[in-house]
Amino acid sequence: MSESKGMVIIINPYMYIKDAIIIGELEPGKRLTEEFLASILNVSRTPIREAIKQLESDGLITPYKRRGYIVREFLVEDIKQIYNLRALLESYGTSEASLNRSEEEVEAIRTKNSTYEKAIAQWKRSDITTIQTIQKANQEFHDEIFKATKNTHLQSLISKVVVLPLVFRSFYWYNEHQLIRSLEVHKTILKAIENQEPDRAKIAMQEHIYQGRDDVLIQMNNPQIQLWKGES
Repeated sequence: MSESKGMVIIINPYMYIKDAIIIGELEPGKRLTEEFLASILNVSRTPIREAIKQLESDGLITPYKRRGYIVREFLVEDIKQIYNLRALLESYGTSEASLNRSEEEVEAIRTKNSTYEKAIAQWKRSDITTIQTIQKANQEFHDEIFKATKNTHLQSLISKVVVLPLVFRSFYWYNEHQLIRSLEVHKTILKAIENQEPDRAKIAMQEHIYQGRDDVLIQMNNPQIQLWKGES
């Protein structure tokens, strides 16, 4: 975002709205219309329409009563289905990566995990910027693994089931112990890929995703947390 003569100019409405949804500025259940988004972003409706199409394709918003959209809400069953599917796809992908990876790809995965470790070292509870950095580094670590599968179809499927608002909100409520636990599992996954141990890689990633699912479900049951579902 930049400013010119008191006017706010949004470089990329899609990315701005997406980020606002991910970090909870546009909370679950929030109604969105072209008029509302165009006014707050100070752009015409044309880029807003394009952004809305992409956000709906991403699964971040859903149509609302034939007029406008709402930010997607997540119920317990949604969380279970999403994470169980992730566990299936990502564990398979990790085992394939362990078999198909090159030495250059192992090094790239190692580098991404080092970036993740450095991001965790800068962690501050409830600090949006540091949490975004951690989430981004985590996602890049996972993405680098799936590149090593050499399977673009699998990569596409995984990208569709990784719901970024859920991942961000999970990291938002993590404590230092949970972040370090996540890092240690990353190191186990990396070692299994490096040693070309598909079964170990698969099991480690599967448990990693299931642990993330369990953490999210615990958070959803915490009455102090309002980031999962908007008020009705």
